[in-house]
Amino acid sequence: MTDDTTTTGADAAATTPATGAASTPTDEITVVDNPALDRFEARAPDGTVLGFAAYVRQPGVVVFTHTEVAEAAEGRGVGGTLARGALDAVAASHQGVVPFCPFIRAWIRRHPDYRELVRKADALDVLDT
Repeated sequence: MTDDTTTTGADAAATTPATGAASTPTDEITVVDNPALDRFEARAPDGTVLGFAAYVRQPGVVVFTHTEVAEAAEGRGVGGTLARGALDAVAASHQGVVPFCPFIRAWIRRHPDYRELVRKADALDVLDT
């Protein structure tokens, strides 16, 4: 997984995923880390953001706080692709996760091979950042 630190206009300003490219097969979706917006993004081949998983970085852990998928892309596997890609990137960076986000937490429960990434955290430490 590579960091995507180059964002353009709509991507950099986006606060919600776009509604286009809803029919993109999940094998064509890329998951990139967008540290400028503190989130991993699921992108269609044309760069359209189909969903994102917001995070807060703490020493040694990535705290997932919220995941959102464009309404037009719901039910097509975008969320699962996003969760897997984000968690794989965290694992590759030898960090753990704190899944405050209910979607990420539920996804990890359904995929026990990712449970080893989960770390306990003091919620107040996360809120102080």
